[in-house]
Amino acid sequence: MTPRDERLLVVDDEATVRELLSATLRFAGFRVVSAGTAAEALAAATAEPPDLVLLDVMLPDMDGFEVVRRLREQRTQGRSGPVPVLFLTARDRQADKVTGLSLGADDYVTKPFDLEELIARIHAILRRTNGSHADVLSVGALALDAEGHQVTRHGRPVRVSPTEFRLLRYLMENAGRVVTKAQILERVWHYDFGGDASIVDTYISYLRRKVDAEEPKLIQTVHGVGYVLREPRS
Repeated sequence: MTPRDERLLVVDDEATVRELLSATLRFAGFRVVSAGTAAEALAAATAEPPDLVLLDVMLPDMDGFEVVRRLREQRTQGRSGPVPVLFLTARDRQADKVTGLSLGADDYVTKPFDLEELIARIHAILRRTNGSHADVLSVGALALDAEGHQVTRHGRPVRVSPTEFRLLRYLMENAGRVVTKAQILERVWHYDFGGDASIVDTYISYLRRKVDAEEPKLIQTVHGVGYVLREPRS
């Protein structure tokens, strides 16, 4: 495997899981550092900022949600923004997912997990956070040309406002992944969590009238969490 520049921090109190993940990710070409406790994870993130943290929720000294809060407060040097976090945990309750995503986590995967899918999700997060987005994004018959600032569906132009374009681009960059209103406010409007979330609902409604004027409907609501843009599952 060709070595990559990205450095991943794997945090899990189960040694077997930690070793399996570390070995798999190294084979995939990443530089990997591991930690078995929250204290070790925070120390490692301070010593050398990671490009991504794979974080278990249930740790012996502190839960993963608190680790994320401290990472956000830490404002790790060497990064222009917060370090991306992918929660990896056996906890699959909806409330846990909402909590993790509301804290700004970039993804949430429950155990047992498929290693190939996990690596694909890691690549997707790194592409988003490193700014290496494709010039043309597509989901089904919907296409967005970032360079030409154009949206089409079935080849026909869809007229959208600049704000609608930014929102649609964010949804398409995260196609298949649920994003919270807080994440949308931060990434599209650059608001903090005190922003008025109703503006998200309003602009989602605007987009649906234009983008989803025909079947299949692509913008879907995930109640209690947020929104996802994807082709309907058969």
